[in-house]
Order: sequence, then structure tokens, then C-alpha cells
Amino acid sequence: MMAFIFIIAILLYLFLIGSLIHGFDRVEDFKMKDLKPKTKFSVIVPFRNEAENLPQLLDSILQLNYPKLLFEVILVDDDSEDDSVKTIRKVLDTKSFKKDFTRTDVIKVIKNNRLSNSPKKDAITTAIKIAQHDWIITTDADCTLPKYWLDTFDECIQTYQPNCIVAPVTYNDGGAFLKRFQIMDILSLQGATIGGFGLRLPFLSNGANLAYRKSIFQLVEGYIDNDNLASGDDIFLLEKFKKVDPKKVFYLKSDKAIVTTKPVSNLKLLIQQRLRWASKTSHNPNWFSKLVGLVVFLGNLACIAILPILFFGYVKPRIAIALLVIKLSIDFLLLFKTSRFFKQENVLFSYVWSCIFYPFFSVYIAILSLFKSYQWKGRTFKK
Repeated sequence: MMAFIFIIAILLYLFLIGSLIHGFDRVEDFKMKDLKPKTKFSVIVPFRNEAENLPQLLDSILQLNYPKLLFEVILVDDDSEDDSVKTIRKVLDTKSFKKDFTRTDVIKVIKNNRLSNSPKKDAITTAIKIAQHDWIITTDADCTLPKYWLDTFDECIQTYQPNCIVAPVTYNDGGAFLKRFQIMDILSLQGATIGGFGLRLPFLSNGANLAYRKSIFQLVEGYIDNDNLASGDDIFLLEKFKKVDPKKVFYLKSDKAIVTTKPVSNLKLLIQQRLRWASKTSHNPNWFSKLVGLVVFLGNLACIAILPILFFGYVKPRIAIALLVIKLSIDFLLLFKTSRFFKQENVLFSYVWSCIFYPFFSVYIAILSLFKSYQWKGRTFKK
């Protein structure tokens, strides 16, 4: 029985990852055509205690190629306890900003209006109420935006007329092993995200690079029905937009749209972050998302169980090792395709060590998330 479960778990995992690889290849790279900019955007950035990161974000906003008359930026202060607001004012008062942003209303700083258990969802909802434009783009305060970010979204909108656009996100620093591990982890998530779109079963998105029509956000009543959950400002919206029209939910596979963010600095913070991510999984109504989570969990559990299985002779060594090698190979293929798109192939040098660490880490997080609360930005949230 043990041998049967082990083999089935690995085979299901291989089929799943193989399907996601097929889906990844089906999503075509978006090619820009140098169209004249037309779309007006409201960029929303919730922040809390981000004084260290905001100058870099604001500098990347300054460097955007898009016409300043066609976008606004709404920074939402979620009860920051540091000098975040002062930092923003200081940056906006520099000569470079005053020169390029002659209109003082292009970048606004507002206070969050807390109404629910989710500060970030409240912040986005607060900003959308005053947003001047129909196209909303959300990102995070610790992100850096590429020069042609808005140009790429604009051309995608002009070309496909979508209601919602999911776009790529990665980490920007691959120094120590923990940081390289996080890059590979987010690359695997991005690979699964793209693969899901290619299979026409989208189930993941990232609020650090997500665009949608304000009118459709209002039509689906925003975060109503899930604002009791602190996390999930991205995937729950994706599900609502799919119900309106699944053909108008689009993945923007363009290297000019890649938003980069910072990995966390230590293992404790990483665990809290992953607990936050896992907290929304059980509430996700998407059946494919639940299936992927279950199969990935079983696949990683099987990797951990391989030593006792071999020790007790439940499976012949050559069969177990062959299945394990095939699993590692197919994982590598998805990761390679994703890292090549993001131009981060250098992190693959840590792939072997990550393969040893990841099954234990992912199973630990999955089990811990069933009963443990998590901390984020100085607050404690229940599952």
C-alpha cells in the first residue's frame, strides 16, 4: 500500500508539472508594436512602514517612459509607524520630481480607511474610490517598476481589450542561498501561473503587478465575500473577473512588464510570509488551485518519505530513484523555462541544494498553516 501511494503521488506530480510546462509554452510572448499611448491608468500602492523602500519605488516611477498626463499614482498609508510619509514628501520635493511632475495631483498620498480584517484590501478599495481612471494597476511599496511598464500594459489593452491583466513578478537579489532559494521559489510560482493561463485554467496572480478595469471591480463588488481574510487581494479578484468573462483575463508575458521586489532577509520572515500566502489557499474557490496544492504537497511528501520507504523495502531502489530523478528533471525544466524568461538562469546553480531543502520547507509550511496564525507588518492575523 505504501509503495502504491508513493508511486501514484510521484506520477500525479509528474503529470501536473508536465501539463504546466505545456501550458507555459502555449502562452506567447507579448511583442510591443510601438502603438501611440492611449490608456489612462491609476496606479495604487498600499504601504506600511516602507520608508526604506519607497525612494526606490518613486525613482522607478520617475523613470517611467509613459506620458505623465496619462497616469496618476495613489499611495495609501496604512497607519505607518515610521517616516514613510515624510520620506515620500521629501522625494517629491526634489528637483527631478518637480521638473517632470509639474502637476501636483499626479502623485497623491492618502490615508487608509480600515473597514475589514484586510488592511491591504481596504487600502486598495479606499484608493479606487478616488481613482480618476478606469484602469487600475496595483503594486507594492518594495517594488521597482521597469521603464516600459505602463507602455506594455497600454499596448496589451489596445490589442486584446481585456478586463484583467496578470503580469510577471520576481525577486531582484540573488546573493546568499536563502535569497536564491526565494528567487527559485517565486520563479516556480510564476511558471505555474503562466502554465495555468496556457491551460486555460488560470489560478494564480500577484497583487504586486495586477491590472483591471475599475468598472468591473465595482461590478463584482470588489472584495465583498473575502474581506474577512487578510491575504488574497489578488487571487480572489482573479476568480471574480473570470466569472464575468474568462476570455478577458489575460497574462502579460513580456519581459518589459516584469516588476521586481525584494526577498525577505531571514528564515523567520520567510516562514511568516509563506504562512500568509498559504492562509488563503483553503478559501480559494478554484478547484484547480486546490488540486495543484494537493498534488504538490503529496509530491514533496513523497520525496521526504523516500528514505524510510527504501529502508523498509516498500519499493525497489531503482524504481524509487528513477521516479525521483524524473521528478527533479521535470521540476528543473519548468524552472529553466521560467528563469530564462525572467533572465535569472544564474540561480539554477543552487538548484540541487534547493531540491533538498524545498520538500521539507513546503510540507512544514503546509502543515503549520492549518492551525497557526502569522505576523506581517507588525500585525498578527489569524488563519
